[in-house]
Amino acid sequence: MSVTTFAAISIGSYEIELKIFEISPKTGIREIDRISHVIELGRDTYNKDKISFEMVDKLCGILYDFSDIMKGYKVKAYRACATSAIREAVNSKNVLDRVKVRTGLDIELLSNSEQRFISYKAFSMQDEIIEQAMNECTLLADIGSGSAQITLFNNGKLITTQNIRLGVLRVRELLARLAQNADKYRCILEEYIDNDLETFTKIFLEGYKVTNIVGTGENLSYIKLAGEDKKYVTKKEFAGIYDRIIGKSEDEIAQQLDIPQTHASLVTPGLMLFARLFAFTDAKRLWMPDVKLGDGLAVDYAQKSRLIKLKHNFNDDILSATRQIAERYQCNVPHTRFVEKAALGIFDAMKKLHGLGERERLILQLAAIMHDSGKFVSLMYPSEAGYDIIMASEIIGISHEERETVAKIIKYNTRDFDYRQMNLTQSKLTAMLRLANALDRSHKQKMSDLKISLEGDELIIATSTYEDITLEYGLFKEKTELFEEIYGVRPVLRQRKSTR
Repeated sequence: MSVTTFAAISIGSYEIELKIFEISPKTGIREIDRISHVIELGRDTYNKDKISFEMVDKLCGILYDFSDIMKGYKVKAYRACATSAIREAVNSKNVLDRVKVRTGLDIELLSNSEQRFISYKAFSMQDEIIEQAMNECTLLADIGSGSAQITLFNNGKLITTQNIRLGVLRVRELLARLAQNADKYRCILEEYIDNDLETFTKIFLEGYKVTNIVGTGENLSYIKLAGEDKKYVTKKEFAGIYDRIIGKSEDEIAQQLDIPQTHASLVTPGLMLFARLFAFTDAKRLWMPDVKLGDGLAVDYAQKSRLIKLKHNFNDDILSATRQIAERYQCNVPHTRFVEKAALGIFDAMKKLHGLGERERLILQLAAIMHDSGKFVSLMYPSEAGYDIIMASEIIGISHEERETVAKIIKYNTRDFDYRQMNLTQSKLTAMLRLANALDRSHKQKMSDLKISLEGDELIIATSTYEDITLEYGLFKEKTELFEEIYGVRPVLRQRKSTR
């Protein structure tokens, strides 16, 4: 059976890593080589908002060497991704262009939600942790150099996820200049971390009793180096590790853990963050899966290339998180469930004409779930408020472009349609949501038995409800114009009255 050689390049705030994998349906994903270089791109971005010429030159040199290594392994496919250090730099486009010209490599800028979702895919392959920890109330803390992604799971369902700017390199750069000695630095660091974690706990953890923390990120390797080389440590064991390391100088940490001094400067912020997560929750264990962004890139490639089949349904996580956001903004659940079902029914009936796939179906479903969220902010301008809510919300598993599509569908669900602001896919999905929303204008779900079918140049929406649907029928006729313009199909609402 054929084996595919795949390369994953992850460009972080503190280091660049190349991983080479062999992937096959029979043996799965196997890492065969790993090369990394320390390069503090984040120091430039977090202090100066841009990456210097010298740093770009160094970056290109490393990536050129990586390209040669990939050729030596006869890599069939690769994916190179950059995270916050380049994403947040004001000269990011220039940096990517320089890399392309000098190395021939195409670098993809990942949004935060894309980055975390890819890492989550790698984590999902850890069967033992999934079985033992994720079926309880668990915090997944993905601690990077630029930020930390804190995700709450309860009974296997994704409840909420938030990105907090508490990455170890960013925190180190912000606070190092404020403290002149180790004790003062530790005190300031704790106060700085607690400010965000206290807010997160009050808003998002109320009513949940966290029993596990699952940590991913570079800093967990330091815990293992400190003498706990196992799948998890208890709260007591972690406290022992923390006491042995915290408060020591960078030289002492480097010597104790046998790591370069450049790495040692990141140990204290990383350990402190996990210590404060323990302090703010009732967690008893810290699980430590050895997964990185590069592993997630390999899993993502293997899945999309149909070389492996994942057990976990990630769409369920996306939908679960979106429903939690809708609940936070007090969306009318019976109404949104009706609109969701109707919109998907229209999508499926129009499959031969719209040319869209399963991903677009999911985007429509997300828009249906969230379409009423803007009313929480403004009854006068709900569409604009809904747009802002979506653009400000973290939905793990969809890209920035997909999130903007959801936001635009919601924005133009009720306001005057503007073709100049929408691409074709957005227009098609908006027309479907408008039609579905019109079927429950009263928010009373009068037509629970909808049957939707495409018959010639008509989309027949039939119901046998005995309710008075005068309001829905009138609004439905108003909402058919955009649908007809886009699809050349006339929606028809038919009521076959039944007896009580």
